[in-house]
Amino acid sequence: MNYYALVYYGFFGFLLVTAIWCMYQMAVADWRRRIIPDAYLFPFMIIGLIVTTFFPWLHGIRIAIIGATFGYVLATLIGFAFDYYIRRRNPDAATPIGMGDIKLIFTGGIWLGPDGLAWALVIACIGGIIWGRCKKQKYIPFAPFFIIGGILSFLGNLFLL
Repeated sequence: MNYYALVYYGFFGFLLVTAIWCMYQMAVADWRRRIIPDAYLFPFMIIGLIVTTFFPWLHGIRIAIIGATFGYVLATLIGFAFDYYIRRRNPDAATPIGMGDIKLIFTGGIWLGPDGLAWALVIACIGGIIWGRCKKQKYIPFAPFFIIGGILSFLGNLFLL
């Protein structure tokens, strides 16, 4: 029996279980309090960097950095555009996208790459719109929908492509 392989895959399993726990905590916190705590977001980001560096079975670190940059720039531009548009109409309105959402999209780019991130965002936005329309909610927690979209995109890239 190869003990190095046992340690390698054991560490990989530990990282994935920790990442799933962080995703669950971020989704619950955003659902309840509309905030994504950095205490779960940063370990999730670090685990994503470790997985894409040392376990490049989906994509490597180069694609992860491109996806993270794409996610951060896209989310920042959309956030500032929405903020500018909404504040022009109502100066006392709340910010439509927070920095936690922007950091979550950045981290999603690390895990998913640019292609997977695009699919995760599409799934998350469609899910959030449907949920918001059905519940007639003004504010929609983005993290649970993005995490579901990210999991579906990750599994789709892993098993379908």
